[in-house]
Amino acid sequence: MTHGSATLQLAKELISRPSVTPDDAGCQAYLISRLEALGFHIESMPFAEVTNLWARRGTQEPLFCFAGHTDVVPSGPAERWRFPPFEPTESNGYLWGRGAADMKGGIAAFITALERFIATHPDHQGSIALLITSDEEGPFINGTTRVIDTLEARQEKITWCVVGEPSSTQQVGDVIKNGRRGSISGTLTVKGVQGHVAYPHLVRNPVHLASPALAELSQLVWDEGNAFFPPTSFQISNIHAGTGATNVVPGELEVAFNLRFSTEITADAIQQRIETLLDKHQLDWQIDWTLSGHPFLTPAGSLVDASRAAIHQITGLETELSTAGGTSDGRFIAPTGAQVVELGPVNATIHQIDERVSIDDLDTLSAIYENILMRLLST
Repeated sequence: MTHGSATLQLAKELISRPSVTPDDAGCQAYLISRLEALGFHIESMPFAEVTNLWARRGTQEPLFCFAGHTDVVPSGPAERWRFPPFEPTESNGYLWGRGAADMKGGIAAFITALERFIATHPDHQGSIALLITSDEEGPFINGTTRVIDTLEARQEKITWCVVGEPSSTQQVGDVIKNGRRGSISGTLTVKGVQGHVAYPHLVRNPVHLASPALAELSQLVWDEGNAFFPPTSFQISNIHAGTGATNVVPGELEVAFNLRFSTEITADAIQQRIETLLDKHQLDWQIDWTLSGHPFLTPAGSLVDASRAAIHQITGLETELSTAGGTSDGRFIAPTGAQVVELGPVNATIHQIDERVSIDDLDTLSAIYENILMRLLST
């Protein structure tokens, strides 16, 4: 396939730019040159140190959007890579390099799918857009969420959104994410009274005081989940107290925890339940909360149906719908009313040393994206 080499070459162009979050390293400027040639209207939306791109072709509804990110996580020790992480290398049928799967390969497939689709459907229905950020792997403050705020303020609504995150497990298209769990974290501080271990009547040990509450939290049943989501889960990730000395009772305990939650419960309900439990145990406490995202779900409908049909036509696979895994920028797009799915390369090596993507999968993914566009926007 001639288009396969185009996707591969574009992926290599992007991987060669060391765009460690939040640095875009010129990736979006290169994409803009390709998109302008296709008739896209370009808006750069920088916020603080983050580079964002909103590109749109057409003014009518419905609006189909490809969403993704040009930033990557750090490579780790370069000497441990089989090939230099920012020198894209073809070997054994794979393209190796940081970002190959997460998600420069997906972005390359976006662009080449668009180039072919627009060549054959220059007067397609509706509009097509790309929302690209350099902040997905970072603190997610000045990236997609800020672009969505800008679009919402001017009533520019996305109808369908395909996020190119690496969703596949064994082969491209075997899994698409049609939702994600919400994520809320807390840093709990429990205060006691510090003192010498030999004088227990003069101290209040916050570890002892908080332990029954933490044990109860770890055993709580938050909900039963539903057909699309597993039950909400609570996990303690870090716990710290003490001065390092063995003869000093600590004056303070700090506990970091996270809940991944389903659509059966809200962030507010989680906060209230935890705070009520801490009060029940008569603790002197405070919590700093961080809500990373609400859960979202795109049920069967035009986008899910088109995605599944496209995957089946190109690969023969009956794709699985899943809401597993971490968060993605889809959590900022779905609340606007958009239908959102995540469909991208195999995720086996993302964030790892020797990240790579199958070269054939890049071609397949590009063909799937083109097929989705044809199903939704061809005249």
